[in-house]
Parts: sequence; C-alpha cells; structure tokens
Amino acid sequence: MPRFVLSLDQGTTSSRAIVFDRRGRARAIVQQEFSQFYPRPGWVEHDPAELWASTRRVALGALAEADLTSADLAAIGLTNQRETTLVWERRTGRPIAPAIVWQDRRTAEICRQLKARGLEPFFRRKTGLLLDPYFSGSKLAWLLDHVPGARRRAGRGELAFGTVDTWLLWQLTGGRVHATDASNASRTLLLDLRTGDWDDELLRALRIPREVLPEVRASSEVYGEVSAVPALRGVPIAGVAGDQQSALFGQACFHAGMAKNTYGTGCFLLLHTGGQPVVSRHQLLTTIAWKLDGRVEYALEGSVFTGGAVVQWLRDGLGLIARSADIEALAARVPDNGGVYLVPAFTGLGAPHWDAAARGAIVGLTRGSNAAHLARAALESIAFQSADLLAAMEADARLKLREVRVDGGATVNNVLMQFQADLLRVPVVRPRTTETTALGAAYLAGLAVGFWKNREEIAALWRADRMFRPRASATAMTRRQTDWHRAVERAKNWVE
Repeated sequence: MPRFVLSLDQGTTSSRAIVFDRRGRARAIVQQEFSQFYPRPGWVEHDPAELWASTRRVALGALAEADLTSADLAAIGLTNQRETTLVWERRTGRPIAPAIVWQDRRTAEICRQLKARGLEPFFRRKTGLLLDPYFSGSKLAWLLDHVPGARRRAGRGELAFGTVDTWLLWQLTGGRVHATDASNASRTLLLDLRTGDWDDELLRALRIPREVLPEVRASSEVYGEVSAVPALRGVPIAGVAGDQQSALFGQACFHAGMAKNTYGTGCFLLLHTGGQPVVSRHQLLTTIAWKLDGRVEYALEGSVFTGGAVVQWLRDGLGLIARSADIEALAARVPDNGGVYLVPAFTGLGAPHWDAAARGAIVGLTRGSNAAHLARAALESIAFQSADLLAAMEADARLKLREVRVDGGATVNNVLMQFQADLLRVPVVRPRTTETTALGAAYLAGLAVGFWKNREEIAALWRADRMFRPRASATAMTRRQTDWHRAVERAKNWVE
C-alpha cells in the first residue's frame, strides 16, 4: 500500500518538494531557488521553463532522498504562487512570453482605465477583488495586447492561459490536462465568486476570449496522472490549491473564525468565513478558500506584497547579511529599532492601502543608526504590516480573534514572532510542522484518494510547537504603531 503523499510547492523564489507520511510528518524536503528577472522598474518575470525544470528536479530529488518509488506514493498535491500569469501554445506547449509574476505592476494603467470607467464596484461585487495589477486578469489582457497576434490566436483556441498550477498540471500530464482549481481561479478577476465559474461580463470588460481559459475544478479531486516524468508515471495528481489557501488548509483552519498568517516572500493573512462570502469594508479581499465535497468555502484575505523579501533585499541588495537566517542575530544586537522605520513598498502597498504608486522608504535615521537598527526595522515592518491586516479583518468579520496560527520560513525567527504577538495582543502559535503550505496540498490530494478519511482525522494531527504570548505594554505598542503609520504615509503615492 502507498505510504506517502508528495507535495510540490512552487513558490515565488524557489520550488520545493516534500514527502509527507500518514501523520503529516515531512520525510524528505528538497528545495531549489530559481532566477528572478526585473527587465524594467516595477516589472517582475519568471522563465516558465525554469519553473517546470526546477519543480521536476526537486520532485525527483525528494523521491531519491526518501528512497521511494512511484509505487510508494498515493498521490501528488500541487500548490503554487498565485496570480502569476503564463500563456503558451496548445500545440507545442511553448510559452509565448515570460511569466508575469504576481508582484509585477506593469498593468497599473489598465487598472486605472477600468476604474475611470466606473467598473471597480462591478469587479468587486462579482470577484471579491480590487482592480489592482496584482491579479491575473489584467496581466493576461496585457499579454494578449503586447505579444503580436496573441489575441487573435487566443480567440481561435490556439493558446492556453494558466496560473502556475495550470502550467505544472499541463507539464506533468504531457498536455492532457488544462485545468485550475477554484482557489486559484478566484484570484484572476475573471471568476464569479458565487457561481464558481468564469463570467462572460468580466471577460468582456477585459477583452479576454473564453477559449484561452482552463477548466475550473475542485481543490480535492483526481485531475489526471503523471505521464511526463518516468519516475512518477501513473501517480494521480489529486489536490490543487493556491499557496495561501493551501496553508489555511494545512493549518487545519476548517471552521469559520479560524485564521492563519503565512510569512513568505509576501505575508498573507486569511480568515475562514464559512459557506458565504463576506464583503469587506476595509479593502480586504474576498476569496475562495477551497472547493471540497461539492461545496465552496470562503475566506477574507489581506496581502502584504513584501514580507520575507525585505530580508532578501538586505542580503542581496545591501549586503548587510550573508544568509537570510543571519538577520535575527544582527537585529538582536540592539534593544529596539532606535526610531528607524522601514516601509518595504518596493512594488507598492497591498491591503488595506492598495497603493500601486507607493515605494519603499526608510525614515527616522540619525547618525547613531546602524545596520542592526535597519535589520530590526526590516523584521518589524513584516509584523507591522500583518498587524494592519488583522485590525481590518477583525473589523470586517466583527469578531476578535483568540489566536493566529503562523507558518512559513520566517516563523523560525523568534524575535519576529514575539514582536508580532506584542503588536497583535493575541497569542501567535507556531505549529510543529511549519511547512503548512505544502502540507495543505498533500492533505487535499490525500483526501481525494482516501489516504486520509476526513478533515477530522487531519485536524487531530495538528500540534503546536510554541506559543508566543504578548509581553510588551499595550501603550508602548500603540505608540510604535502610530510611528509606523506616519512612515507609511510618507511612502504613499511616490510614483507619479
């Protein structure tokens, strides 16, 4: 009998493959970073071939590390960086352009034009999203407009659009499956949240032909079998979810009122809201959490564009640290930020501000400021942005959260987690398994093939590693947040 599930986690800066056993424990983890391209200010691209090659490589590496064959795998789950947009030829599988990454801001003018036509309330009502370059729809429209002949070819059914999950499904199945799951589809500006299907009015507004779109399917079902990787041939691909929804599932946030925050390249706070979409009054997003057992469940989401990426910038851009892990020790050299605030609006500000024209700023510098203050300010910026999201989310949902479950690479940083708890004034709980994004995809895949019986069995597997309780005074934290908000105002509306 198969004893494991393989999860493929294709993120913004790296691809990872993790083998999980029946108790949700990671038995092998292989990770590989890939290239980031910045051809113009505000543009971010990936090479589609490299996304696939790195995913294939880590899958084979994890299989080898765990000393397994395809016969040991019950299923494969996919989770992915969302909103990143690809278009390729159906006949050859060849991309017509680089992948436009979710962080990319080149479509700001398209969004401005749609807003000028008074269409934002229409998009908001149908999709739960704002008209922002973040989402896939405007990126797809841009590709169809700027690649010669693309719009005409798309209308003839010669081209295929997909987010990264769709691209990997196509590759794994040798071009047999062109599909996406409901969670990824809900991030495109093209899906009606309530019908769970592509919407003709939305497509007309963005001038996108339906022929280019993938089929929308459940987050937990058998999509097809691997045929393009000999070592994995015949293994069913049975779970697909966008990375943040996958993390919500991996954290066993199965009931309305449960929330998680993922600290990755960006930060993403999701609150499960149940079987009905909740309309935000604070510029948060309403999104599909997953479609499971024929039922759609929803979440409120707040997105921080630059979370852990600010640490990469200190490493690669400024050379202050040699490894990302070094930031904790550097920040610990000083007792506080020394009055320094770093607003990492490198590609604009996400929720609750949604300012595509904002840019990064460092304020409060004095002659006494040093690298340690900057490192602490960078870490604190991640927590400040997440705290802004939680305040907006509590106001929308009209509830006070009792705890926040956290995951992602930055959660190993105890300085950051303690500061986050101090800001939020609620416990921050780090699970034993912090690879919850990949774990969620594994759970979704395993449920589809009977590897796990139900969500109750999965919830029983969740275990806390450490709980960070608020320690600092509320008055001091309120004062710090006031200064943070002053810094944010100085970063807004910078690009004309």
